[in-house]
Formats: sequence, C-alpha cells, structure tokens
Amino acid sequence: MQLSSRQYEILQLVQDQAPITGEQIAEQLGVSRPTIRSDLSILVMLGHLDAKPKVGYFLGKQNRRETVLSPDLLVKDVQMPPIIVRETATVSDAAVALFLGNTGTLIVTDVDGALIGIVSSKDLLKVTLGNPSASTMPVGVVMTRMPHIVTVSPEEPLMDVARKMDEHHVSTLPVVVPFAEGASNEKWEVVGRITKTTVNKAWLRLAKDS
Repeated sequence: MQLSSRQYEILQLVQDQAPITGEQIAEQLGVSRPTIRSDLSILVMLGHLDAKPKVGYFLGKQNRRETVLSPDLLVKDVQMPPIIVRETATVSDAAVALFLGNTGTLIVTDVDGALIGIVSSKDLLKVTLGNPSASTMPVGVVMTRMPHIVTVSPEEPLMDVARKMDEHHVSTLPVVVPFAEGASNEKWEVVGRITKTTVNKAWLRLAKDS
C-alpha cells in the first residue's frame, strides 16, 4: 500500500522523537488529533508503528530493521532547487525569503552567482533581538562565510551527506559544482540544496521498499 505524504511525515516524527503521543504529532503537523486518527490506525495496522497506552507511538516492526541508504542513491537524485539571496540583500529581505521558501537556511551568492555564504533563521534572530535597526543591515554582515561552509557535490552518495550533517551539526547543505574553468581562486556555483528532511524521506522510502 502506497503511503500518503502526511503518513511519511508522521513516520519521520516518530523516528526522530519516539515515544511521541498522537496529540504531539498532530500539534507538530498543525492539524487536529481526529484529522490524523485514520493515518495512525493505518500505520499501526501495516506494522509501520506500534502504540503503547499512555506512552505513545514507536516505530513498528516494519521499520525497525537496520536500514542504510542505498550507495546508488546520489545527491542529484533528490536535491531541491536552492533558495538564494545576494550578499547585498537586507536582513529584512532574508527574513521574507525564509518565510516564502518555508526553509531555515538561505544560500548567499555574489553578483556572479558564486557561493560566498549561508545565513540561517537563528543568525537573523540573533542580530534582530534588541536591535531595531537590524532589518536594514546587509545579510553579508551576519552570514557564515566561505571557507567555513560545508558543501556537497551532485555525485555524492546520500550516506556521505548524512555523515556530514551529523558531523557538522547542520540541517541544510548547498549542492555545488566548480564555478567556471579558469576562474580565479576556488569558486563554486550553487546548483541545489539538500536538507536533513530530504535525507530522512529518502531513508523512509527505502525502508518501505526493502
């Protein structure tokens, strides 16, 4: 049986936070408990989840097997379009881009489109708290700059991506290729992004199909 996108989201929440109650799952999905009642029942019936009264939900037998990401699954197979701002964009512009892109991290490029930094929602929050003039500051002032940025290439296996995210405690990585032949210094063109959620969803699909 093909699972719905919401059922995959539920499995991801249980994987990350078990034991977790139905009320907590509903709250994090932004829906009511009755809305997901049938989803939870189906996942329990199919063996994807187990439930204990007054405790919550756990991964079921169907998902407890030790599963690894396929060595054949590469970044380019699952990467998403990058959400980019220029270094001259203001903190206010960056906050709007984060909201519209439904993301927690923006990729910053120069006027030529080469990667120069990243900025997260936490970075913006730090600079705006108690600073009424922060909204007009250029995002280049608050971003993390190269070379202190972890990147991946389109040809990297997803297992390597998962290791990088765990090692460096990051949830989003820019996907890059060399900017241009003969370019001065080492410059990278951003061709995508990959997030922890993307990797988790790929893991869940493989667990389901195995």
